[in-house]
Amino acid sequence: MFDHVIKGATVVDGTGAPSRTADVALRGGRIAAVAEPGGLGESGRSQEDATGLVLTPGFVDPHTHYDAQLFWDPFATPSMSHGVTTVAGGNCGFTLAPLHPDRPEDADYTRRMMSKVEGMSLAALEEGVDWTWSSFGDYLDALEGRVAVNAGFMVGHCALRRHVMGADAVGGQPTRDQLDAMLRLFHESMEAGGWGLSTTQSSTHSDGDGRPVASRHARPAELLALSRAVGEHEGTQIEAIVAGCLDQFADEEIDLLVEMSAVAGRPLNWNVLTIDAAVPERVPRQLLASERARKAGGRIVALTMPILTPMNMSLGTFCALNLIPGWGDILALPVPERIARLRQPAVRAEMLRRAASPEAGVFRRLADFGRYVIGDTYSDANQGVSGRVVRDIAAERGQEPFETIVEICANDRMRTVLWPMPTDNDPDSWALRRRTWDHEDVMLGGSDAGAHLDRMCGAPYTTRFLGDCLRGRQLLSLERAVRMLTADPARLFGLRGRGVIAPGNAADLVLFDPERIDAGPATLLHDLPGDSPRLDSRATGILSVRVNGVETIRDDTVTGAVPGTVLRSGRDTATVRTTP
Repeated sequence: MFDHVIKGATVVDGTGAPSRTADVALRGGRIAAVAEPGGLGESGRSQEDATGLVLTPGFVDPHTHYDAQLFWDPFATPSMSHGVTTVAGGNCGFTLAPLHPDRPEDADYTRRMMSKVEGMSLAALEEGVDWTWSSFGDYLDALEGRVAVNAGFMVGHCALRRHVMGADAVGGQPTRDQLDAMLRLFHESMEAGGWGLSTTQSSTHSDGDGRPVASRHARPAELLALSRAVGEHEGTQIEAIVAGCLDQFADEEIDLLVEMSAVAGRPLNWNVLTIDAAVPERVPRQLLASERARKAGGRIVALTMPILTPMNMSLGTFCALNLIPGWGDILALPVPERIARLRQPAVRAEMLRRAASPEAGVFRRLADFGRYVIGDTYSDANQGVSGRVVRDIAAERGQEPFETIVEICANDRMRTVLWPMPTDNDPDSWALRRRTWDHEDVMLGGSDAGAHLDRMCGAPYTTRFLGDCLRGRQLLSLERAVRMLTADPARLFGLRGRGVIAPGNAADLVLFDPERIDAGPATLLHDLPGDSPRLDSRATGILSVRVNGVETIRDDTVTGAVPGTVLRSGRDTATVRTTP
């Protein structure tokens, strides 16, 4: 007898093959059989009628930062609510392990770094995580048996450097002995189940003291030594971020990424490829890295989002505006001094000049302040402006848009929430996205779920994308869209027995209503440890999510079950080679 039978579902199996009506049987956490309706030959202890509903593999999110959140939220919300059953964490060079057992201050440094660079609540990191591990294997063991999703983790370069070099990891270069120690530590972490190396050279990544994070000080020889070590372990990857990921790669960045992948003999993925028809040269430039890697025996995969992810801004707390050249120092001033400086016309003019300059890169997109919408406000002086477009308010007041924003924010003592409207929501940009998705080295992802919690909510990209494919722009067929959310990322990571509905595979499944599948608007909650805020978005149309055969979502509601597995390289992942 089967454990459970899903009868009469429209099965979209993840391969891209045409959908079909079928009965799917589960046993022991795996898919036991897929048959024509009525053709299973035996019954199940439980069963459900899924007529008119779509059954797909569980979605795989290739770029998250759930490393800490899983300790206080084993359900990886809101990702799991949107059908995600497997998450890849430990990205961008940032992991919570290894930690040096003789330096308890390293945990505090890591908490403050994660709070600054990934927008995680410091109070949540302090109150929601016990920080009792030392090795990377200890960290994985601490999660085992207590998560609702499947989770795998890269090994962060910053943690490796800090463990071996201490405070000298920021600003220093390793001695020969220190590099050897770093490599030994990395091998130990990989043997414990790390998925590979993650690292960052991005100019936007700074620690809690405002200094470039540890991996940004690494020279190519160090990065290549670690990349070679990746290739010595089964089922491994590289994830790397460089400054050019935000706009366009420099020649030396392409050279570095290509060599890292080639010497490892493993795929390297990066994020995020921003697609905008107003900058037509960006996509071919970024994908040049992939073309060169293929010729050199490597493979470079660009992650890109299939939706426009809303991201709020503020003149009061750290956000992407702080990363515009010349803006960080002003926005870091004490509030009264900040307001005084921002009210000076010459200061605003210089800030706008820097924001529109080539050196601002992709952050130039944030400089069209007339397109901003005012979000939450906190003073009587700002009554009636919430929800309005800044351009309209500025015209009424006879001001420039940035001046209007400054005055509104000053009234709130800089607490105002600002929502920039996307500049790339035009038909040409969507057509360019559709063409770019056809590239063999472009993959959907880059949600950053678990990070930037009060600024953005990328986790719902799965349901919003499917809703758009079914009832919106309809840029892709349902079968193609599902494959891009399931089999494609599973194949990149070499996940064993996941990403496709087939007998013997893990029963990671999503059952949804094609007429309703979508994501609701982002709303601000205060449900993190320490009453800290985060943005959340409810899924609609999700009838059921199963992880390893156990139902974790029913009717858009978390069941409380924690059947997830900590996925370890080699055991749960197979090697994905870069050459035939």
